[in-house]
Amino acid sequence: MKVTLFGRGGKVGQVLAPALEQAGHELVDLDSAEAMIDFTTPDAVDANVAAALERGVPCVIGTTSFDEEKIDALARERELACFHAPNFALGAVLMMRFAEEAARRMPRAEIIELHNEAKKDAPSGTAMATARLIGGDPTIHSVRLPGLVAHQEVLFGGDGQLLTIRHDTFSREAFVPGVLLALERLDTLPPGLTVGLDTLL
Repeated sequence: MKVTLFGRGGKVGQVLAPALEQAGHELVDLDSAEAMIDFTTPDAVDANVAAALERGVPCVIGTTSFDEEKIDALARERELACFHAPNFALGAVLMMRFAEEAARRMPRAEIIELHNEAKKDAPSGTAMATARLIGGDPTIHSVRLPGLVAHQEVLFGGDGQLLTIRHDTFSREAFVPGVLLALERLDTLPPGLTVGLDTLL
């Protein structure tokens, strides 16, 4: 597939670009693309997605903190699919699923998310997605320090006990299988914005 990758020079993009080529995809400019992938910044993603949709190019969005309603409406108007996941690591998706299940029995929870200091949004998209899944408006603690990649703990407290569900991403290669899966399934998705890697599993 011919793919435009926005954010090719970023931390994820530097890993993703060679992985896409190794998987048989061709990196091209937007005018030649069959799909677009965005791993940029919150202030750039809306314009990138709009430019792709205006050219009839469906999108995979890895950037967080963008206007989901606006993108959904634009994609529906163009009758194109857009896919967004707050986290493309399979283990992170399972962590959120397990947390949702745990919250049914242990509703008192707090979330600790840790990322590299270069991450611009806080709390992270993964933490906010987890909070929505478990309900109850849990407190989210955001940590930004050098040496971290992406880590999250969900702590469930009960009388005399503590349950911790944790996922650690040690390298950005963890995101590659999820992005490739989203790209593969993009043409099967309905027009508009589909959110969450779990929808593809």
